[in-house]
This record gives sequence, structure tokens and C-alpha cells, in this order.
Amino acid sequence: MAAYLIADVDVTDAATFDEYKREVPATEARHGGRYLARGGATQVLEGDWDPHRLVIVEFPDMGALTAWYDSPEYERLKEIRFRSARTRIIAIEGMPPGSR
Repeated sequence: MAAYLIADVDVTDAATFDEYKREVPATEARHGGRYLARGGATQVLEGDWDPHRLVIVEFPDMGALTAWYDSPEYERLKEIRFRSARTRIIAIEGMPPGSR
């Protein structure tokens, strides 16, 4: 069952964050990740929320998502992200096929 990484990214150092943006897609792809949304326009429809740069990445399953997030190749990029942005990240499991 697919799993989704949802991140709200508040970039504080754009030059440093550019390095992260250049390198992270290949690491996600190696774990089956693909972007569904990446920094596009947002519109709050309800609630008290001021999203920044929203990103949604689909992975084949939660195991692939967490394997990517905990991987040595992503560990270095996390450090770059920690220095250049404030983020909130969640992982959510998708619905089983046919249950929609």
C-alpha cells in the first residue's frame, strides 16, 4: 500500500537549500519515491495554517519511505536541510486499493 511523505518547509537559507533540492530527488527515486506536489501554489480552505513550501512524495509503501528517510545517503542531506530550513514532516499510509 502506498505511503506519502508530506513536508511543510520554511526555507531560511535559500542558497544552502538549493543544494538539498538538487540532490534529494535522486535519493527518493532510488527508494521508489515520486513527487506528487513540490512547492506549488497553496490555498488554505479551512483552519489556521500558514503553509510555506509544501511537498508530497509518494513511496511504494511505508517501508520504502522509512528506508529512504533513515538511509545513509539521505542522512547527509538531512543535515543540509536542518541548516537551511525549518520543516514539519509526516508520513501517512495510503488506503488499500479498492477501498476508496
